[in-house]
Amino acid sequence: MSIRDQTATPELRVGVIGVGQRADMATLVNRSDTARIVSCADPDPKGQEDARRLFGTQVAVHDRYERMLDDELDAVFVLTPDHLHTRPALFFLAAGVAVFVEKPLTITVADCDALLQAAFRSRTRLYVGHNLRHLPMLRRMRDLIDDGAIGRVRAVWCRHFVGHGGDFYFKDWHAQRANTTGLLLQKGAHDLDAIHWLAGGYSRNVVAQGALAVYGDNPRRATHETVPPGQRMPDWFDPDIWPPSALRDLNPVVDVEDISMMLARLDNGVLASYQQCHFTPDYWRNYTVIGDEGRLENFGDGIDGDPARVDVWNRRRSGYRDDADLSVPVVAPAEDTHGGADRALVEEFLRFAAAGGPTETSPVAAREAVAAAVAATTSLRSDGTPVDVPALDPALVRYFDEHQPTGESAGTV
Repeated sequence: MSIRDQTATPELRVGVIGVGQRADMATLVNRSDTARIVSCADPDPKGQEDARRLFGTQVAVHDRYERMLDDELDAVFVLTPDHLHTRPALFFLAAGVAVFVEKPLTITVADCDALLQAAFRSRTRLYVGHNLRHLPMLRRMRDLIDDGAIGRVRAVWCRHFVGHGGDFYFKDWHAQRANTTGLLLQKGAHDLDAIHWLAGGYSRNVVAQGALAVYGDNPRRATHETVPPGQRMPDWFDPDIWPPSALRDLNPVVDVEDISMMLARLDNGVLASYQQCHFTPDYWRNYTVIGDEGRLENFGDGIDGDPARVDVWNRRRSGYRDDADLSVPVVAPAEDTHGGADRALVEEFLRFAAAGGPTETSPVAAREAVAAAVAATTSLRSDGTPVDVPALDPALVRYFDEHQPTGESAGTV
């Protein structure tokens, strides 16, 4: 029975599809007073075991997500690997069950558009897990922009130093184009959504360069015999291995870039740049936003309790000075994952699944991040050829801008 068939729902019945690396986030559901995880599906015995460990022995556990319909769900979390998002999301949207899809929404523009169209046709609520929109540091940057601290935004730059990239992305399914399109999408869609959010627009033309500079030459690849089924990143992560070329047991297939650089022109005229490197010794991201009356940037991101601040410069000076005109400390709860962003994300989804209304995240924005990343990946694999980003059907844009209304007034595509 779906939410729309109920007049009152004291506690939402929630399911989890794919009990893997991000399943810990769904444990936040059981810490709320509005919902409970009652059903899980994972074809892997390891995932089934983890479902009972994370959510309790009373949870229904299935090897196929289709069997979860018998558990009378109100909402589901789709936490599968990226290339497996589309089919379960379509299945539950058609069944009238509110759907949370972990970011990136999918790995192709066509599948993104299919999901948005399915949500539109069924009037079933769709939500995408772009938790950076709830990150205290980024929210402080957005507040400063909205308050006019730097005038009108003209450019956004992002540098992402993925210090543990080899362990995190080159020892499992992430290393293959067939599963991710590329890390400019899998990892970059997160930052591209943040860039679009800070800039107030979406990429419409992109150009990019990239390379498989370090991990492609590593001969120490895993085999099915040396990597037991069910292993996950914490099982092999070793922060003491350096340099990155010393890593062992890389995925048998490695065909995604480990360094990428992208330039974009947004639909509102803002220019953006994004750089991503998976073999740096440090792990953090830096956003710089330049307006016509100043600039601001973050130092630290506040994830996992690390200190962070946002500095603003809006007076003329010669040379770089570290005494900014305004320095805003950002305090994030150390006990919550991603600086409290995951908790805020889950709480927003549960509220949205139950009652609808505005959300900080946006299925349209999630699609636009994927579309920009796909275009940039096409560009970098075509010697930097400029690529246009296809626009979404205006009727879909309007529907999601109106927060997914359920009545007939929502229109048709």
